[in-house]
Amino acid sequence: MGEPRARGRFGEYGGRYAPESLVEACREVEAAFREAWADPGFRGALAELLTLHAGRPTPLTPARRLSQELGVRLYLKREDLAHTGSHKINNVLGQALLAARMGRRRLIAETGAGQHGVAAATAAALLGLEATVFMGERDMERQALNVFRMRMLGAEVVPVTTGSRTLKDATSEAMRHWVGVTGDSHYCVGSVVGPDPYPWMVREFQRVIGDEARAQCAAELRTGVPDHVVACVGGGSNAAGTFAGFADTPARLTGVEAEGAAGAARGRPGVLHGSHSLFLQDDDGQITPAHSIAAGLDYPGVGPEHAHLRGLGRARYVTVTDDEAAGAAIRLARTEGIVPALESAHALAWVIRAAGDGELAAGSTVMMTLSGRGDKDISTLKELL
Repeated sequence: MGEPRARGRFGEYGGRYAPESLVEACREVEAAFREAWADPGFRGALAELLTLHAGRPTPLTPARRLSQELGVRLYLKREDLAHTGSHKINNVLGQALLAARMGRRRLIAETGAGQHGVAAATAAALLGLEATVFMGERDMERQALNVFRMRMLGAEVVPVTTGSRTLKDATSEAMRHWVGVTGDSHYCVGSVVGPDPYPWMVREFQRVIGDEARAQCAAELRTGVPDHVVACVGGGSNAAGTFAGFADTPARLTGVEAEGAAGAARGRPGVLHGSHSLFLQDDDGQITPAHSIAAGLDYPGVGPEHAHLRGLGRARYVTVTDDEAAGAAIRLARTEGIVPALESAHALAWVIRAAGDGELAAGSTVMMTLSGRGDKDISTLKELL
């Protein structure tokens, strides 16, 4: 999982499909990122923030009771313990530092579950930047706690009332807004989606998950590498960062999507939000609505590198239902004392199912990224208990 080919391509996927005004803005972001990523000073400043502000490294926690029940050795990479409660802070701190380096005074962000928005608002407050976050009206209703957190941190939260009023529409509005303010604002994309260089750049900022987990597994496991590496996938940033640490190992990589938002598992090639990838579409090529109990997975496609990994057969992509995810969240809470985000619970639901039907061999080792904590989902989970 290295740098994309010319024009931001991962195999046949990726690219830069954007209005002319944004093409130049993307070129500026790419040039700035290449320069920054090669600068030890920038890398050192980011590492310091990740340690002192975000709380890295996050631990690799053995899920002992649940492992005993499932007959496998399950380890959780605890991104829920990072500051703001998810992996999103890793990417946002990197992009906020980049924005400041570019002389931008404001961050623009889209958010579904609200975690990326909270992280963007947090980084903006830390570095003295302004923040404007676009969020679907439906997601604002089901993630009211995160809306309050963003506003408390000083961000402007803009309700998006078009379309399905979820993440896809919030992303569209954020990109439209960026067209008119490229001179003083940086669009802080939250996942490995969008026009080049965002899929690559976001993956590199999230690679810290996989690199840490690889080192932790080497110290913890007799074999040094787990048999399976699992992560939930919406756009796919936590999975991309996780997989990057294990791509050159024998570990089997599995991305878990929501049944109603399975872009990688069931999508077809198309273009959305500036990138050529796999998306849910009708027979006329129109993007069809996605659905997930987890707002962060409620996206009709997947990042281009995931589409490429699927095509290569290096990673597989599977789905679980809303009910399976909710059940997994409750089970983890009751066996390990951890309340996961509903996004993360999708990955756990697949592990539970695969262990039960024998797809995961007895005694095999599974490293799963727990991408976030479930505080934001309490109102949804309350209805299930």
